[in-house]
Amino acid sequence: MLVDHRTYTVRPGTIRKQLALYEKHGLAPQKRHFGEPLAYLVTETGDVNTYVHIWVYEDAADRARKRASLMADPEWLAYLEMNAEAGFLLKQENKLMTDVAFAPIKR
Repeated sequence: MLVDHRTYTVRPGTIRKQLALYEKHGLAPQKRHFGEPLAYLVTETGDVNTYVHIWVYEDAADRARKRASLMADPEWLAYLEMNAEAGFLLKQENKLMTDVAFAPIKR
């Protein structure tokens, strides 16, 4: 199993706008290609201008196939353009991780 853990940092005061934009224009195409996320989280303490989403793949090849199909989806590409124009996002950090035998992810 491969887990894609992504942390996004947005400009102060824009997290609600960023999440609303994604929910309205990005969520449906992403779920269409990836299925349900393992988690979509907002920060309560620490850097409150961040949110995390976590997607699970069978392996690197599964991730590559799903990402290629997403990047060919006109609805997703339109969302990426809207997201860039909005200018809320400051930073993105991706971590590809695997679960350990004694604590497998249950889906």
